[in-house]
Amino acid sequence: MKVLFHSLSFFLSFLSVAQVTIEGSIKEKSGEPLLGVNVFIEGTYDGATTDINGEFKLTTEPGDSLVLVASFIGFHDHKVLLDPGKQDFKLEIELKEKINKLNAVVITAGSFDASDESKQVVLNSLDIVTTAGSTADIPGALNTLPGTQAVGETGRLFVRGGEGRETKTFIDGMIVHNEYSPSAPNTPGRSRFSPFMFKGMSFSTGGYSAEYGQALSSALILKSKDLAELTRTDFSLMTVGGDVAHTSVWKNSSFTGKIQYTNLTPYFALIGQNIKWDKAPTDINGNFAYRIKTSKTGFLKVYSNLSSAKMDLYERDIANPDLLLPTRVTNDYLYFNTSYKEILSEKWGIRLGTSFTESNDFASQAGQSREEDISGRHGKLVADYIHSDKLNVRFGGELLLRKGDETLTNDLGQSLNGNFNETITAGFAEVETYASSSLAFKAGMRIENNSLVDQIIANPRLSAAYKLGEKSQVSVAYGTFRQAPANTIIYRLNESEQEQANHYIANYQWLGEGRSFRIEAYRKDYSGLTRFSDEFTPTSFSFDGDGFANGIDLFWRDNRTFKNTDYWVSYSYLNSERNYRDYPGSFRPPFVSTHNFSVVAKRFVQSIKSQLGLTYSFASQRRYNNLNEDDFLAGRTPNFHDLSFNISYLYSNQIIFHAMVNNVFGINNIFGYDYANQPDSDGVYARRAIRPPAKRFVFLGIFITLAKNKSISQLPNL
Repeated sequence: MKVLFHSLSFFLSFLSVAQVTIEGSIKEKSGEPLLGVNVFIEGTYDGATTDINGEFKLTTEPGDSLVLVASFIGFHDHKVLLDPGKQDFKLEIELKEKINKLNAVVITAGSFDASDESKQVVLNSLDIVTTAGSTADIPGALNTLPGTQAVGETGRLFVRGGEGRETKTFIDGMIVHNEYSPSAPNTPGRSRFSPFMFKGMSFSTGGYSAEYGQALSSALILKSKDLAELTRTDFSLMTVGGDVAHTSVWKNSSFTGKIQYTNLTPYFALIGQNIKWDKAPTDINGNFAYRIKTSKTGFLKVYSNLSSAKMDLYERDIANPDLLLPTRVTNDYLYFNTSYKEILSEKWGIRLGTSFTESNDFASQAGQSREEDISGRHGKLVADYIHSDKLNVRFGGELLLRKGDETLTNDLGQSLNGNFNETITAGFAEVETYASSSLAFKAGMRIENNSLVDQIIANPRLSAAYKLGEKSQVSVAYGTFRQAPANTIIYRLNESEQEQANHYIANYQWLGEGRSFRIEAYRKDYSGLTRFSDEFTPTSFSFDGDGFANGIDLFWRDNRTFKNTDYWVSYSYLNSERNYRDYPGSFRPPFVSTHNFSVVAKRFVQSIKSQLGLTYSFASQRRYNNLNEDDFLAGRTPNFHDLSFNISYLYSNQIIFHAMVNNVFGINNIFGYDYANQPDSDGVYARRAIRPPAKRFVFLGIFITLAKNKSISQLPNL
């Protein structure tokens, strides 16, 4: 019995010695202990969890290859290969946080996203087309955002002290040339592209990605829709014309086509105009999109827009208003875009794209004419590499070809011809890294060679964001941006320097439940701007102009406080001066207004089945050059005011009535003055105010949808 007792004691002591004991603590990068971490030996049931101090202790059987695993939600698994020669371990483990892109910080400096794909946006895609006063025009809606300026005589996007041409449009990553429809002199044009063809857009007011170039101030990046969900046909009858759209859906592909005919003759007969029209503007416009899923991860998009527009009017001579000057404007346009994307593996993806633009503009007045042909080609290849959830790399290259021909003819039949061929080769790379879910950095470089300059130029882009809490973050951005001068200048020179702008941006954003707020301060420094003493003499040109723009933008959005009501408020302060063109020094340009303010409100009233919209816009005085005063740009326009209203009445899911009125109170807005070329006998230059063609714009429309799903309508588009 005694022998048996000693044998049992020896055996138990052997088992005790043979056990491996593992203890330690687990913390995150900041040093905070982690409670509830699951710690176990790989391939066994031996495990434990950490306590409130982040500590754990477990025992297991010895083995040749013991692997300890620490696993916790939101962090990467941590594995430790234990030394088989040891029986006691004391470990200190630091877990690395996983980056959840849905909740991670997002770099927002200089960018407004309008999409249904991200929780970080302050607008969604429908906001672009339901804003009163926008007339379903993308730039019209974006002009209610901070950072933009009301330049009503053009209808274009003027961003933070930049000219309208300094904002470039891209569709699925491919550049668009001549993106605005033609218009009569000093009357606003519209974007050529129907907002209904796009699922979202990113509007950058500065500091945008290294992937995009040739835009000094801003990039408007449009993302076309993916596969359509159902077959449907839409009809519209409007005071300005009509359109028909049809979508066909198959298993892995879809096709959408829209034809719109615009003829303003009936409208002008009802609403008096300040312009005497011979033939009111007419336009035939078509948008077509084909989508096909080529493989499990491959997707091909084909998009095209084509249009033909013309108008004939009589413009009154400034010095002699009784003299009518016959004026004609025509344009033929074609834009074609293809894009393809494929996920090659878990870490690699590619995007390919091509586009081309053909545009022919003709304008004549009293025997003088200008004809311009623009053709553009663009090819791009982009590779995306996801190294980990903390590091993403994007790089690629592109080739842009642009050709322009211009012919100016005077009333004696004499012609002045100009042309240019521009070839831009560019490479770009961008690295985005997350130090944690709260801290992100992005660094990019764009290398360009423009044949007009024949010089390789580097354009750095840097940005960062830090998440202050669950709802708030700060973001900063810096970048160098370059762009060729205006076409009218290149035609005279056939070569030029690149104009340059450096952007500095700091941003704070708060996103709450149904509410959002952002404030952004910025500075832009211009250099290399074009100067001249005589616009038609090549020897008078130089590229030593400069300028600056700085200011503060505010934005508040709230769809929670008032039931069924959504509104946002925008304010921009802008201080800007330039020494360029034929300026005698540094002055605030005529397109700049110091203060810009907008309020947009939308409400759905269930009792009358109607959506109501209201937009008020204000812009402070703009300068103009009064030829009857000695000081340059000494004139001041009145402040700009506009109150616009719209209503959409849902007669049934298939039939909607829509009405809109711009400038409800008929305020006499003036955007500046045109002056006669020569003074009268008293030495006074006659002038004419630049104002809208009518005090108000009234729009009425009926929208009909035919689809098997009777709940589908066009209401979201109105």
